[in-house]
Amino acid sequence: MRKHYLIANWKMNRPPEGADQFVEKIRAAAPEPVTTIVIAPPFPFITQLAASLRGSPVRIGGQSCSTESRGALTGEVSAAMLRDCGATHVLVGHSERRTLFGETNEIVAKKLTAVAEASLVSVLCVGESADVRDRGEVVQFLHEQIAAAAGSLGDSDEIVLAYEPIWAIGTGRNATASVIAETVASIRDAIRASWPERMASSLSVLYGGSVAPENIDSLWSTGAIDGFLVGGASLDSGRFLAILDGMRERKVHAGTRS
Repeated sequence: MRKHYLIANWKMNRPPEGADQFVEKIRAAAPEPVTTIVIAPPFPFITQLAASLRGSPVRIGGQSCSTESRGALTGEVSAAMLRDCGATHVLVGHSERRTLFGETNEIVAKKLTAVAEASLVSVLCVGESADVRDRGEVVQFLHEQIAAAAGSLGDSDEIVLAYEPIWAIGTGRNATASVIAETVASIRDAIRASWPERMASSLSVLYGGSVAPENIDSLWSTGAIDGFLVGGASLDSGRFLAILDGMRERKVHAGTRS
């Protein structure tokens, strides 16, 4: 059975209401066990928030990690260090890491290996630019990103994949539910073609592209995705919990996906 996920990526921000106040509200909401909530704050807040959430079902994630376990790498943080600070998940290959910091498929693959070796769960981000989509090369592009990761998964028991259409993030162009469903179907084809068989049936595929309470119903309606990677809307506990409520309402009417 595929797990449902709701992941908050704060990027280089903290909630205006305060980090402690935010996590207290999320903790008080007592999410049901079938929805895994992960909060990915900037590195300096990981230990603090992990301590605040101890004993709750809410998990902490890192926004990235080094390809290496140690060394003379000023400014880098290893996956094992994230684990020791209380993280359980790590975002790998986020679109901003790829576009702003030049992370290639090869670098992303090395990070996946590092996360697996630290016994953490990778949230592998894939997605295409407007140019790739407009040229009709989406399938080939995503298949290449996914195939490049195949040899770096190790003996991971779990990995999560997040589809981020770069062209639909803060651009005014919207990814419709039908486009998302079609693209996610292609992603699952690529997983079956190149990843270990044990992962194909249980892989959770999330959507991350300007997710907000206002569009949750249409995004969640197709049944193609298993949750969301949320950026801007994750900085407000009320909006973030509204997304969770939207997921719950859909599950009540449609039943839990498998």
